[in-house]
Amino acid sequence: MFPPALRIGGSQLNALELAEELHRRGHDVVVFSEDGPLRSRVEAAGLPFEPAPERPKVRPWPATAARLADVVRRYRVDVVHGYEWPPILEAVYGPFMRSGTPVVGTVMSMGVAPFIPRHLPLVVGTAQIAAVERERREVVELVEPPVDVAVNHPGMGGTAARSDLGIDADAFAVVVVSRLANELKREGLLEAIRAAGALAADMPIRLIVVGDGPARPEIETSARETNAAAGREVVTLTGSVLDPVHLYDAADVVLGMGSSALRGMAFAKPLVVQGERGFWRLLEQSSLETFLHQGWYGIGAGGDGASRLTGILRTLHADRPLRESLGTFSRSIVVDRFSLERAGAVHERIYESAQRSAPARLEFARHAVAPLARAFAHEAGHWLAVRRGEGAAEDFNQISAQARPEPSLRGTP
Repeated sequence: MFPPALRIGGSQLNALELAEELHRRGHDVVVFSEDGPLRSRVEAAGLPFEPAPERPKVRPWPATAARLADVVRRYRVDVVHGYEWPPILEAVYGPFMRSGTPVVGTVMSMGVAPFIPRHLPLVVGTAQIAAVERERREVVELVEPPVDVAVNHPGMGGTAARSDLGIDADAFAVVVVSRLANELKREGLLEAIRAAGALAADMPIRLIVVGDGPARPEIETSARETNAAAGREVVTLTGSVLDPVHLYDAADVVLGMGSSALRGMAFAKPLVVQGERGFWRLLEQSSLETFLHQGWYGIGAGGDGASRLTGILRTLHADRPLRESLGTFSRSIVVDRFSLERAGAVHERIYESAQRSAPARLEFARHAVAPLARAFAHEAGHWLAVRRGEGAAEDFNQISAQARPEPSLRGTP
């Protein structure tokens, strides 16, 4: 299992939870990645860990591909599973090109890099992305982000967490667990703080923001100004928490997107899905099909997202039976559709299929230069755009990644 660097993030947590589930199902799993805080989770699960070299600015990094090939040879690995495009390409140009080891790729970002080789079995997290990618490549599997419902469930220390945070019994606790990233996250987090500030005048609201990242200084400033205006603590930033189960459990309502949204649902909490351009929408029966198609995220038409969220939260605060029924609905959806056990069984089938149908290296080698050249060209253009202040740090995890036209992959492997 080859996730990105072991920092706290959706793809990393998905990869490690799947690794743990496959290990429980009797498979030998080795985790290969750049070191980070989540290494303690790998070690707690009893999984071998092999550190990848730290990447410089260049992706994919040849030294990583070479190290991975050595690890695959030493452990006699059957399948390499890379998460997101740099690990996927490093697996293809490392162990696959060196020894023919099959590679499976997973992309949980909001856009799929067009230079990921089209022969590769690709796993994506939304039906919308799967439909697009099936027009472009040979094997696309839909596996929505799984949740370990045996670990994530009500009763995981929420009462103690509320006490530790000074949240009164009658307070309305709204929790968001998120990287404090500039892409995807920043806009919604600032809107949530503005909404909490607007509600604080006539409601005992507490907004708990769990996470860290480059947008933290701006978010801290907004939280500090909101608290000062209210004359009390309305917004609390906890910083990064390795396993925030107690904080999900402390919530009356969860805000979030992607894996974080699903994890909050596992605790039987009402969910308000966060997106961009003012998107906020409550999960209920009428919105479920939308989220199952496009993922736990959305793009609005612009306008005042804080006001939209304020209205949703005011309704939920006033109606406790509604909160309880929506929480029960949330938990049932995760258990029925997003369980980790189901994801493990699906991935066993994907790995077996990848072993049976892996392309011949010589056949792939005839076309191998084009995707690599396109990746390096992308990296050079992305680096220049970021330097000019025109590009996002997370290149395929932003609005434009979904909207931009991608070159045809005909004729490239």
